Amino acid sequence: MAQVQTRRWRLSTLLLVVALAVAGFAIATSLRRHADASGNATDPQTAPASGDADPLTALEARTKANPQDGEAWAALASGYFETGRFAEAAAAYDAAVKLSPQQASLWSGRGEARVMASAHDPMPAAAAADFERAVALDPRDPRARYFLAVKQDLSGDHRGAINSWLALLADTRPGAAWEADLRRTIEQAGKINHIGVAGQLAAVKQPAPQLPAPAPALPGPSREDISRASALRPSEQRQMAEAMVARLEAKLKADPANVDGWIMLIRSRMTLGQPDLARAALAAAVAANPGKAAQLREQAAALGVR
Repeated sequence: MAQVQTRRWRLSTLLLVVALAVAGFAIATSLRRHADASGNATDPQTAPASGDADPLTALEARTKANPQDGEAWAALASGYFETGRFAEAAAAYDAAVKLSPQQASLWSGRGEARVMASAHDPMPAAAAADFERAVALDPRDPRARYFLAVKQDLSGDHRGAINSWLALLADTRPGAAWEADLRRTIEQAGKINHIGVAGQLAAVKQPAPQLPAPAPALPGPSREDISRASALRPSEQRQMAEAMVARLEAKLKADPANVDGWIMLIRSRMTLGQPDLARAALAAAVAANPGKAAQLREQAAALGVR
């Protein structure tokens, strides 16, 4: 049933989901670090560790020894997320939320983990509820606001989503790590849905000057891709979506150590209703990264791939 529902998605929405998966991944990562820092969560890279123990292993031991250590649970959740272990991140956030139910960043963190762990639904009801709870506690929580706008777009309220992202942009400090990606997301959503956004973007604020950045590790749709998509027939839109995923696959052949990229490829294949190709991607990922085979198989299993 889930695959049937997936095939019924409008292809323009699928294209936007792919765009958000690329640009939004950078946005959400920056927002997560910002939210976790403002929530005083422990960074897993700086968490206390004994000897040369892996930080995540040390945090796992710390939470086992003291299950009431909410800071350790939050750091463990963030660490799991950073390594692509999204289902485990959501479980760790469960513990953190129970210990600190008034901390908005923990609710939005769990919501994001639930989104990433979902095999077919781009916005699970439980994740949406987490984001709603986060903004109830803190109306300015940027991560929750970003994903609630994604929910608006997926529900068909494209203009409402754009307005919500614009409001988030207006509250974003100039030069924030996610500012450029947020602007790009608004532009892409506008192009797909024939909504003019140039004037609104200009009215919010001008982006701060940025130093040249290296090319993104994962390929997303170009502005030209988005412009062409709206004029294509549904069958051609699907071909375009498949071509975008094929470019991601080609990038991974050149950079096979990119574990997050392999997980994104597996997710994309499942989104397109291609479980056989998803399994092939898993096999290639494991072959290229035997030391991370367990992590890859675990994440693939969470996406319905075995």
